[in-house]
Amino acid sequence: MNANRTVSLLLSVLVGVAGCGGGGGDTTVPPPPPPPPVTKVEAFQLLNQATFGATEAEAETVIAMRREAWIDDQMMKPASLQLPHMLTLPPPQFMGQLHTDRVDIWFRNALWGEDQLRQRVAFALSEIMVVSQLGALQSRPFAVADYYDTLAEHAFGNYRDLIEEVTLHPAMGVYLSMLGNRAPDPALNIRPDENYARELMQLFSIGLVELNLDGTVRLDSSNQPIPTYDQATIEGFAHVFTGWTWQGSPSFGSGRVPVTSQYAPMELWPGFHDTGQKLLLGGAVLPAGQSGEQDLAAALDNIFNHPNVGPFMAIRLIQRLTTSNPSPGYVRRVAQVFNDNGSGVRGDLGAVVKAILLDPEASPAMAMEIDGKLKEPLLRLTQLFKAYDATSESGRYPLVASYILFGQGPLQSPSVFNFFSPFYAPPGEIRDSSLVAPELEIATEYLNTQYTNYMFFQAFGLNHTNQDLAEDDIYIDFQEEMDVAADSDALIDMVAGKLLGGEISDTLRTEIAGMLARVPETDTAIRAAETIYFVTTSPEYVYQR
Repeated sequence: MNANRTVSLLLSVLVGVAGCGGGGGDTTVPPPPPPPPVTKVEAFQLLNQATFGATEAEAETVIAMRREAWIDDQMMKPASLQLPHMLTLPPPQFMGQLHTDRVDIWFRNALWGEDQLRQRVAFALSEIMVVSQLGALQSRPFAVADYYDTLAEHAFGNYRDLIEEVTLHPAMGVYLSMLGNRAPDPALNIRPDENYARELMQLFSIGLVELNLDGTVRLDSSNQPIPTYDQATIEGFAHVFTGWTWQGSPSFGSGRVPVTSQYAPMELWPGFHDTGQKLLLGGAVLPAGQSGEQDLAAALDNIFNHPNVGPFMAIRLIQRLTTSNPSPGYVRRVAQVFNDNGSGVRGDLGAVVKAILLDPEASPAMAMEIDGKLKEPLLRLTQLFKAYDATSESGRYPLVASYILFGQGPLQSPSVFNFFSPFYAPPGEIRDSSLVAPELEIATEYLNTQYTNYMFFQAFGLNHTNQDLAEDDIYIDFQEEMDVAADSDALIDMVAGKLLGGEISDTLRTEIAGMLARVPETDTAIRAAETIYFVTTSPEYVYQR
């Protein structure tokens, strides 16, 4: 027998032994252990991070499915859209009146849409890549509605696709004056508008200074932050974003266009595009003579591949969903997923969202002072609405003035810088600890009073017992609370179960019980309203763990 044949036989024997378990031993790889069980409090925590408010019914779904499976299932839900509804409405006397209908369908989707996670991420994105009805878009409700739909449809898609959709959307074109931006003409003193170029970099993608992967600021040899771009870079991008206008426009930059132009991507008019050389990030240079489409694609690729985008988007989305003060480790883990989703894909927002929600810091085993965030006023309202099946006789939610009542409304920011800054730190303990609390920027004395008064009015006036409600009055239903209202402990437990996941402090319980002791047991509606009002205005409800 030759040596090669001997080796072959030995290998065959070894493979055979391995295949039969090494003489009878079972080498089958055991299945992975099932995911750990989820408590009601944990389910509420996830739902308040990932939806417009936890409900007991949805908490039961999370408990049954477990966290990751629930997230995966949510990501498969198709987007609940606003524009199709808007297009069914009769033309109003003034186009801006349709913003009431836009806000109405936003609330319907946020409260009752099956794609809760998608809608919640779209809202987070709308606070990063901001457009607003307030200002130039007041007469463009279809553009605003479709812009939000674009964010919803791309919430779990690729960031590169998203920034292109945002860039070419007429809502953004109008809001940051890229629409109608034209090539320079020194004879007419025309220079490209820098507005969109500046905000795309500062607010939507990379920020003002270079970041490490963990979100910490990179420093130069003099221990100073390193700027991400300079004025020459802004000018380079401003020249890239020339030549785009309404689709179907009769003339370049004309605002007299059909309704369909409000939601059709902007189109290029080559004669208004600057074809010269352009400086981009990192010293990259676009050659002269390219088309507007070529310049746009190359410029967006240049931004997309900048190393800041991963940590920048990680911080912004973490802050909107889970915690205001993520650790460098949390940011790094999420940024790594942005850079590579595990399959070699950069910019996978679905993978990023999943990484944010499943990270240990999103649901720490031991609570710390820096955990969580202040719940945004609009999210406090939607959680109450969901918990108590808020509706109106008309079925509408025409809260178009929510930005006045709560300092927030869907696509109703006062500026491109959102309702609050991601860097805001109120004076005192938070700032002294080098922490931030963005939402506290709109927790003014006036707006806090407005919120408290509205919750009082909602609990005591806008409820199912009121027989004098107007057709569009949004009311809550607390009949279940009235049925147990004579028993203070049962009433407190029920409200805490619906609004706090059953987790209520002894202090809050004692305060509510003391109040209920002053109300006759027969006044069941008042007792229920008082309890709901106490909880919705408590720090425990306002704080999102």
